[in-house]
Parts: sequence; structure tokens; C-alpha cells
Amino acid sequence: MAVYAIGDVQGCYPELQRLLERLHFDPSTDRLWFCGDLVNRGGESLEVLRLVHALREHCIITLGNHDLSLLAVAEREPEARARTNPDLRRVLQAEDAGALMEWLRHQRLAHHDAELGFTLVHAGLAPSWTLKQALHIAHEVERALRGDGHRALLQRMFGNRPARWSSKLHGHDRLRAAINIFTRMRYCDAHGRIDFDAKGAPGSQRAGLYPWFEVPGVRARETRIVCGHWSALGRFAGLGVYAIDTGCVWGGKLTALRLDGEEPQFITVDAEPHRKRA
Repeated sequence: MAVYAIGDVQGCYPELQRLLERLHFDPSTDRLWFCGDLVNRGGESLEVLRLVHALREHCIITLGNHDLSLLAVAEREPEARARTNPDLRRVLQAEDAGALMEWLRHQRLAHHDAELGFTLVHAGLAPSWTLKQALHIAHEVERALRGDGHRALLQRMFGNRPARWSSKLHGHDRLRAAINIFTRMRYCDAHGRIDFDAKGAPGSQRAGLYPWFEVPGVRARETRIVCGHWSALGRFAGLGVYAIDTGCVWGGKLTALRLDGEEPQFITVDAEPHRKRA
């Protein structure tokens, strides 16, 4: 059995098809881990969702910020839904939109496999979190998303405050802070406060900011972390972190990382020629 983690697809359906072909993916034996942002910008978000949904018994999905934004838009009035971009509008107007949104809402914020020694998230983990804390907090958010109060959460999850995790947070502030860490974080200051404006490659940030996995005093964790979200970082392997958002939607590559071998192995396909480079 092979286990592959796949980076941000963002509606790039032809590339996902070609990547699965290159992997010789066999759903009877293999498993796929998607690190989030299945949708948006690529033009074929509906086809991507339908494909992953069809393979759902063989997949692990962690939610990204674009996936959560789609879920939030799906709860709005028809006039507001109509103002979203054409790619997501196709999803929301599809006859199976309800089933797809219900399925997507029940996906995870974090997944840990002790046997493989890997943890999957979209963006990262707070520098102060242990693995146990991270999984506990992820489960809090997952329960809220799956529960009767999910509409209120989806309405109130947007915003940059709180920008730093604290165990004293409660209610929607606590859930928003967790969502921002799991799905939006790139750079933090030495106290773990997220800078939401810094998005470039390491070295481009202002003084006092660090990639979330290089913050001074970051917790040592007995796991390797697979993440996406940060296309400017690109393919990265170091400090126990494997980053696999290689900017397919911007004309880069779609990347898979094989997790079950002696050493993780990167496999890529090029973006379609019409993708625009950032």
C-alpha cells in the first residue's frame, strides 16, 4: 500500500488527473492525503471536489482557507453567493452542491498517523503547541464545524484577531484563532503572533518575523509535518517539515509526497500551459 500527500490543488483538475496517473494510484490499495485548498482559482473546482468525493473512502482531507471560505459562502443568501468568482459559483450552483458541502464540512483540520510518523495540516502548527495540544484544538474546531452551530462559526471565523494563540481564549475568538493558525499562517514573531501580510519566500519578510517552523523556542514534536498553503515557500524539506504547495494554479507544479517509504519521495507534474505565473 502506498500513501501519498498531495499539495494545494485549487481547482486544477487536469493536473490532478495526470498526477494520479503518474502515481499509478490504485484505490484498492493506496491512500491519498490532501493538505487542503482543493478549490478556487483553477477553473475546475467542481470537478476536483467530485473526484475527491468519489474517492472519499480512500482519502484524508484537511481543510484549507479556500475550502472554509467556500463553506462560508455556501451559507449566504443567493445574492451574495452570486457575487463569488465563476469557479466557485459553478460549485454552488451544481445539483450536487448540497452533498458536496455537507461532505466538505465534515473534513479535518489536522490528521496524525502514528505508524507513519506524519501529521497533515494545511498551513502549520502554532510554535507553542505540542502535537497533543494541536490535535485536541483541531478536534474542537471540527466538532464546531460539524455541529448545529456551524453556520454561526462560518459567519464569524473571518478576521485577523486574535493573531496569537492563548489557552485563555474562548468562544468564537478561540475557534477563529485556531482556524487562522491551521489554515492561514506563514510568518510569526518571536511570541507566535501571526503576520497576515507577509506572504513571500523566506528572506523577504521584515525583521522580527520567522517562518512558523523557525520561530525561536518552537516546540520539538515527535512527528513530521506535511503542509501546503505557502506557494512562495514552494517545495521544502527541513526541520521536520515537508511543504508541498508548489504553486500549480500559478503555473508551477502539482506535487505529491510519498509517505510510506524509507525516505519521503516527491513526485510532480507541471501545470497546464494556460496557468498564469505569479
